[in-house]
Amino acid sequence: MKKIKSIMSLGITLPIIILIVSCSENFLEVEPKGTTLEENYYSNEAEAYSGLVAVYDVLGKQSRGFENMIALLNSGSDDHFTGGGSSADGSQLQVFSNYTISESTVATSYWSDFYQGIFRANTLLTKLPSVDMSDASKARFTAETKALRAIYYFELVRLFKNIPLITSPLGTDEIYSVTQADPSDVYVQIETDLLEAISGLPVTLDLTNEAGRLTQGAAKALLGKVYLYQGKNSEAASQLAEVNGTPGATSPFGYKLLDNFSDLWVVGNNYHSESIIEIAHTDKSNADWGNWGWSNDEGNSLNVMVGPRGFVRTAGSTAPDYAAGWGFSIITQSLYDALLGDPRFNSTIEDIQALNDAGQVEYEESYQNTGYYLKKFMPLTSDVSTGGGASVLNYKQHTYMIRLADTYLLEAEALGGTGARAQALLDAVRARVGLSPTPVSIDAIINERRLELAGEGHRWYDLVRTGRAATVLADKGFTSGKNEILPIPLPELENTLLVQNPNY
Repeated sequence: MKKIKSIMSLGITLPIIILIVSCSENFLEVEPKGTTLEENYYSNEAEAYSGLVAVYDVLGKQSRGFENMIALLNSGSDDHFTGGGSSADGSQLQVFSNYTISESTVATSYWSDFYQGIFRANTLLTKLPSVDMSDASKARFTAETKALRAIYYFELVRLFKNIPLITSPLGTDEIYSVTQADPSDVYVQIETDLLEAISGLPVTLDLTNEAGRLTQGAAKALLGKVYLYQGKNSEAASQLAEVNGTPGATSPFGYKLLDNFSDLWVVGNNYHSESIIEIAHTDKSNADWGNWGWSNDEGNSLNVMVGPRGFVRTAGSTAPDYAAGWGFSIITQSLYDALLGDPRFNSTIEDIQALNDAGQVEYEESYQNTGYYLKKFMPLTSDVSTGGGASVLNYKQHTYMIRLADTYLLEAEALGGTGARAQALLDAVRARVGLSPTPVSIDAIINERRLELAGEGHRWYDLVRTGRAATVLADKGFTSGKNEILPIPLPELENTLLVQNPNY
C-alpha cells in the first residue's frame, strides 16, 4: 500500500494542523493556517484515499522509529532487558524496563502518535459523506477508518487507561479543555467502531493492489481481543471462533497456520495465511537521520535495534552473517531457559556469546548483556538496504500485529482454558512445531503464548491482563496498582485539564 506524507499535530495539546499531500515523494509546501488547510480537500476518491493512507500510516508505530511499540513492550517484560550501549542508551525504554518511569521520562510519542491516527480518522470520517465517490468505496473507506480508530484507542486505553475520548475534529479553542473519559466509555467506542466496521470490510483482499488493508477477519480478531481484555469471555470466544475456524484447518476467512514456524521470519514472506494484521516496511523509504521518525519513514527500525553491537564474523567463520546493530531487546536467562529444548528456540534466540566463545564472531556486549539476542528480527547483511537514506533505518522485514497462533490461544483463554475446543486450539499451536499435546489450562495457555509469541510485544500485556505482573516482574521493580499503566507524559498535562494516573 502506497504511503503518503503528512504533517499532523503531535498531541492533543497542540493545534490540529493537517497537511495532506499526494503519494509522490515531495512535500507540498504551503503556509499552515490551522484547521482550514483541509477545508477544500477530500473532493474526490483519490484525495479520500490519500487521507485513508494517512490514517493507516500510524499502524507503523509497532516497529517503526526508535520508540516503536515492540521494543517498548519487550523492555517491560520478564523476557527482555532493554540492552543498548549503556543504562542511559534509550532512556525511555530503560525506565520502563526497571520501572522507574515517570511523567518526565515516558516518551510522549506513545501518547501523541496514536492520537495523530485518531485525529486523522476523525477528520476523514467527517469529510467522507460529502466526497464524490461511489457508495461502495465510501462504505469501505468508512469501515477501514473506524476500525483503525478502534485500534489506536485500544492501544491508548491499554497503555494509559485514563484518556480523552475524542470522536470528532476539535477546534483550537477546545483542545485545552479536554478531559479524560471513563475507560469503560472508551471500550464502548472501540466496540462500536469495530461492530460498525465489520460489514463494510471485505472478506478477502486482492494482494496485488490491496495488501495490508483491513478485512472482516482482522476486525473480528481485534474485537475478540478487545472483549477478552474486558473479561467478556463469551463474546470474545464467539468472535475469535469465527476467525479461527476449525483448529489446524483453513478458516472461513482463509487463515491457516504456516506449516513451518521458521517461515514466519523469512524476509519477504509477506501476507501469508497466518497473517491477520501485518505491518509493512520497505527498504526504499529514503529515511535518514534528519527525518527519521517522520511519517515518511517506512523502514523497520526493530531490525537494527536488536542486532548485536559491533558484530563481525572472524576469518573462516561459518556463523550467520548478521548485520551489526544497537543491541536492544536482550533475551533474559528466564526466557532462554523456558525455550531451551523447544522447537521454536532456533527461530527465536541466537546465542551470540556462544559464537563469540567459539571464535566464530566478535561483538560488543550490550548493557545487561546475557549474550542472547532476538533472532526473529535480527537482520543479515544481505538484508541491508540498497536504496536511499541511511541503510540501517531502512530494513524491509514486515511485522505482525495479530497472527493466527495468537488468536488460537486468545480463544482458548476466552473459553476458560477448558473443554475440547480449547484443547484443540492449544494442540494445534503445539503440533505445528512438532510438540505433543499438553493438558489445557489457563497456565498452559499463557506459557504457550510466551513461547510462541516471544519477542513480538505481547508478553507484558499478557502478564498485566492476567494479574501475573506484580509477581513475575517484582524483581524488575514493578509496583502493583501503579505500573499496570504508563504515566501520562508531562507535556500533555501542562495547561490542560488532564489528571495524572494514580501513584505517579
